[in-house]
Amino acid sequence: MIRRTRVFSAAMASLGAGVLVVAMAGCGGDDSNNASKNTNARGPITYVQGKDNNNVIRPLIAQWNASHPNEQVTFKEQSDQADQQHDDLVQHFQAKDANYDVVNVDVVYVAEFAAKGWLQPLTGQFALDASPFLPATVKTGTYNNTVYAAPQSSDGGLLYYRKDLVPTPPKTWDEMMGDCSIAKAHKMDCYAGQFAKYEGLTVNAAEAINTAGGEIVKSDGRTPDVDTPAAAKGLTMLVDAYKNGNIPQQAITYQEEQGRQSFEAGKLLFMRNWPYAYSLATTDGSSVVKDKFAVAPLPGIDASKPGASSLGGHDAAISQYSAHKATAFDFIKFLTSEETQKTFAVKASLAPVISSLYDDPTLVKQLPYLPTLKASLNNAVPRPVTPFYPAVTEAIETNAYAAIKGDKTVDQSLKDMQAAIKAAGS
Repeated sequence: MIRRTRVFSAAMASLGAGVLVVAMAGCGGDDSNNASKNTNARGPITYVQGKDNNNVIRPLIAQWNASHPNEQVTFKEQSDQADQQHDDLVQHFQAKDANYDVVNVDVVYVAEFAAKGWLQPLTGQFALDASPFLPATVKTGTYNNTVYAAPQSSDGGLLYYRKDLVPTPPKTWDEMMGDCSIAKAHKMDCYAGQFAKYEGLTVNAAEAINTAGGEIVKSDGRTPDVDTPAAAKGLTMLVDAYKNGNIPQQAITYQEEQGRQSFEAGKLLFMRNWPYAYSLATTDGSSVVKDKFAVAPLPGIDASKPGASSLGGHDAAISQYSAHKATAFDFIKFLTSEETQKTFAVKASLAPVISSLYDDPTLVKQLPYLPTLKASLNNAVPRPVTPFYPAVTEAIETNAYAAIKGDKTVDQSLKDMQAAIKAAGS
C-alpha cells in the first residue's frame, strides 16, 4: 500500500528533495556499530508510521499499553504521503534520534536504510521465526542476505470493477480496453490507476512493463534493463490508453485516493488500487458502489497468466539508535502476530504477511477478496531492490510521466530511463 499505507506525494518539489536526501545520506557513514547497543534494554518506545487512515493502529497500541504498563508505546503519526514519510525517517536517522524506536518502512526503502547502518539487524536475539510468513514478504526486509526488517503488511495491486456493469472481469488488457465501451455508454470514465508524477506511477509503470515481459533492472538491483521491446510494449499500453481517452485526462493527477474517490462516486468502471480501498469502498457513507463492485487480478497480456503486480507493503524495523531495543523487538513480534495480522486485514484491508490466513475460512468469509489477493501476491514482482531507490524511482516516474503525457516518445523515455538508472547506481 504505497499509500499509505499508501498515499504517495505527487508534488514535483519532492522529487528534487528525494535526490538531496540520497546525497545527504551518503555523507552519514555506516552506523552499524550501534547494533550492539541497548539490546537488552526495556522501557517506553515510540512507534512511527504514516497516517492511520483506517484507525487501526491506535486501538492496537492501546491494547499493548494496557498489558505493558512499564513499556508504553507512543504513536508518532506521519503524513499520508510516502515521500514525506521517507524524508522524515531519513532526517531522524541522520540526527540519531533515540525517540524513533520502531519504524514502519515502505519495502522499497529497507535496502537504503540498511546500507546506511540505520536499522538493527534482526539476527541473534532479534531473529524472528520466518516460517509462517509469505516468502516474498521476508525478502522485502532482507538486504545483503541479512534480515533488517520484519514484514508487517504486504500489498498487491488489484483490479476493482463494477460487477453490476461488467459481470465477468477482463483477464487481459485488451479485453479491459474493449470493455471501455460500457463506460462510455454509461457516461463514466473507464480506467484509472496512479498516474501522477510520484511513487505510485513507478508502481503502475513497473506493472505494465513487467506484465509485458520486460524488467526495469536486473536482479543485482543496479544494472538497468528497461530499454527493450518488451518494456516498450508495456509502457505503450498506458500511453495509448491515455491518448485515446480510456484513461481519462484527469487521471494524470491521480494518486491512490483520487482514484478511490472517483470509483466510490460511481464515476469509474475499472480501477487499479491496493487492498485498503476495499474496506473503504464498502464502509464509507459516501460510497455509492458498496454492493456493486468486486475485485480481480490485474489483467495480463493473455488470459493464461494474470498481470504482474508490483509487490508493495510495509516492514517494521528497529532503529539502531533506540534506547530500548528489547521492548522494540517485542512490539514487532506483537505487530506480526496472527491476532494482529487478522486485525489489520479485517479493519484496514491490509494484506496479511502470514500465509495461512489466506486460507482461513472464517477470514475469507469476511474478506472474500483474499484468494484474489493471494493470486496477486504470487504473481507480484518487487520494485528494484537498491540502496539508491529514491534516484531510481525518480528516473522511472519522470520518464513514464513524460511518455504518457506525450512529451516524449516511448522509445526516448525508456532510453532516458535506462541512462538515469545507470547513473543512479554508479
